[in-house]
Amino acid sequence: MKWISAISNSSILDTALTSCIDEITNGISANDVDVLFVFSSPDFQNDYSRMLSLLSAKFQNAHIFGCSAGGVIGGGIEIEQDVALSISAAYLPDVEINTFNILSSDLPDLDSGPDLWRQLLKTPVDPLPHFVILSDPFSFSTDNLIQGMDFAYPASVKIGGLASGASRPGMNSLFLGDKTIPSGAIGIAFSGNISIATIVAQGCKPIGDVMRITESEQNVLKSLNGQNPIVVLKSLYDSLDEDNQKLMQHSLFVGVVMDGFIDIPKHGDFLIRNIMGLDNASGFLTVGEILKEGQLVQFHLRDSKTSAEDLDSLLSEFASNDSSENAGALLFSCLGRGKYLYGVENYDSNVFQNNLPGIPLSGFFCNGEIGQVSGTTYIHGYTSSFGVFKNADR
Repeated sequence: MKWISAISNSSILDTALTSCIDEITNGISANDVDVLFVFSSPDFQNDYSRMLSLLSAKFQNAHIFGCSAGGVIGGGIEIEQDVALSISAAYLPDVEINTFNILSSDLPDLDSGPDLWRQLLKTPVDPLPHFVILSDPFSFSTDNLIQGMDFAYPASVKIGGLASGASRPGMNSLFLGDKTIPSGAIGIAFSGNISIATIVAQGCKPIGDVMRITESEQNVLKSLNGQNPIVVLKSLYDSLDEDNQKLMQHSLFVGVVMDGFIDIPKHGDFLIRNIMGLDNASGFLTVGEILKEGQLVQFHLRDSKTSAEDLDSLLSEFASNDSSENAGALLFSCLGRGKYLYGVENYDSNVFQNNLPGIPLSGFFCNGEIGQVSGTTYIHGYTSSFGVFKNADR
């Protein structure tokens, strides 16, 4: 298995393509490339079809897979809100590859059996597949897709992101083979001698105690440990130092433990969700997730310092526990991260390379990031979702 990641910021498509192709073919023969991950800024939108045709002609055995992006990642560089093209090539011996393209109208009912989902995605459950998913946020029910995939492929890894670069429906593009697709979702499934390890950096730190939901209705939180939420929040605020009190006023989130078998949650067990509203009269909180009585929750704060510490901690822990030879990686990062969060460019990529040096990294800045928490797949915000690829037998 071998990966090469290339990137260009040339405003001339032919120049950008030549630069990326030359870098790739210096390390991998064009005929040996099995997958091309392609992420492009919308500056090349009028030339997407020609771009894909040229790549298909050059890499005749490759599955081409990618999308438009408000920012692209490749070769250790992040180019945000500017013209850029990122192409990552992978040579994957002994790996079977399937691709699919679906619309929201194609999705089975969530009560449908797993066989219907497997037929839709043209991917058997054995040998175990792993998936990368890209979708258009304006036209596709990504939540329904990943719920169905978790049901049909419970042991499979699913990562990906929602295409970006457009501000209105019909303007994003998905790339599959030599086709430019304006809506729906695309996916690529890998099975055989391949594994994908995931790291989901949600960029938050916990505050206060872990508490249990004692009353809720849908996404409305009514009671924690028998106390009104507003009472809990006032007590929590008083317990914080001045800096965290200021942060709590505008960057407060709820971390929900989705796995009911976890009694003592640790870092990474929480699904971070927005607080959408606080009713001062009732003291109830509206949260961006369906809640259940008995679930464990903990309030969290997010800022650039916290996000940086969270990212470094997760990648450092992964590196210390991983002794195998990793081949390449994909990064799906939120448009709200990058230089707008950290104040410097290439932050996530630099932290990745500091902890996992020499691994080619590519990806894009998304309108939503797909990643797993405690074995279940979710759409996240303000998150960086990494997938690290290697041989399964190493």
